[in-house]
Amino acid sequence: MSTLVVSLPQESATGATEWAYALTADGRTPADHGKCAAALLPLPRGAGAEIVAVAPVQALAWHRVDLPKGVGPGSPRLRAALEGLLEERLLDEPEALHLALQPGARGGEPAWIAVCDRAWLRTALQALEGAGRTVTRIVPEFAPEGEPLLAVIGDAQQPLAVAVSPDAVVALPLSQATLPLLPQLPDEAPRLAEPAVAAVAEQLLSVRPELQQAPQRWLNAARTRWDLGQFEFANSSRARAAKKLAAGWNGFLRAPAWRPARWGIATLVVLNLIGLNAWAWKERASLDAKRETVRRTLTDTFPQVKLVIDAPRQMEREVATLRQLTGTASPRDLDALLAALAEALPAGRTPGTLEYSGTELRAGGLGLSGDELREVATRLKPLGYVATTSGNNLVLAVEDVR
Repeated sequence: MSTLVVSLPQESATGATEWAYALTADGRTPADHGKCAAALLPLPRGAGAEIVAVAPVQALAWHRVDLPKGVGPGSPRLRAALEGLLEERLLDEPEALHLALQPGARGGEPAWIAVCDRAWLRTALQALEGAGRTVTRIVPEFAPEGEPLLAVIGDAQQPLAVAVSPDAVVALPLSQATLPLLPQLPDEAPRLAEPAVAAVAEQLLSVRPELQQAPQRWLNAARTRWDLGQFEFANSSRARAAKKLAAGWNGFLRAPAWRPARWGIATLVVLNLIGLNAWAWKERASLDAKRETVRRTLTDTFPQVKLVIDAPRQMEREVATLRQLTGTASPRDLDALLAALAEALPAGRTPGTLEYSGTELRAGGLGLSGDELREVATRLKPLGYVATTSGNNLVLAVEDVR
């Protein structure tokens, strides 16, 4: 699974914006990175490929709140509740801001809220989507969780110190004057710095920092559970995912690289249709031949039959008529039904009532159990009869073998 991680620009995105990115095949090591226009960003390949947007630390503000009980992720009152909790802390109108709740937050417990400019985020996502790079997840560059660390990022002219701990994310310009404003971190907490600001960081922090490239930092951010795509951006995320699927399908239908696959699928479909039609024609011809054989047997055996509608039933009626004329016994005759019943009933069982309808025999008062009924039916089957129950009666009839 490959992942494209794109760092969102701090300013409002335009057509001339260049996007910093990192491409990874394993989610941990950058396979490629750089900066280019949105339309030139590499596309991740393979099953589960995704595009992750990283919101820079300068674009986010963090607020710790106590969620009301009964309010949590997915709650219809969540947005209104968050606006009420942050009303006194926000510098802008809530309608102009996007709010995102900490993953795993539960009602009645403290939780972090990430806040950013709504228009800025919407413009950046739309710019990427317009270039065919649909974002599936939005993560913060730094979040107030995990082990404490201090990172120095940016360039040598304007280095930025970011102190991260479960209690806060503090970003300040790195200078001798701002050092006392940074929260105190444990001595063992990592000190990281980008190569461009490593010398400045070592001079001001009086410690040699560990070098970390920005692409590696973005990949680390992409592995967190955070997703700022909530509320309106959650809905648009699903819509963007649908558009991504549609764009992929359109590419499959039109891209020259997929032409052999398209021809192969088309050929396979045509061959299957030809094969199915040939098989259906063969089965239809076989069925018609069997029907013609049955009709011919009827008309050859009984020449007086001129119109064949239901050959098996007509043949059955003609055989019954012939049997009556010649005096030959029929399996439907009363004596034949009685003989079969006497042979199938358990010893000592005799019916209390008998009713013959001309085609079937009803025997009542037998008092047979379920096992005995099944045994009677089993004995009658080789004789060409079927036994069923109707109320307290055992119904005996010739088995229809058509």
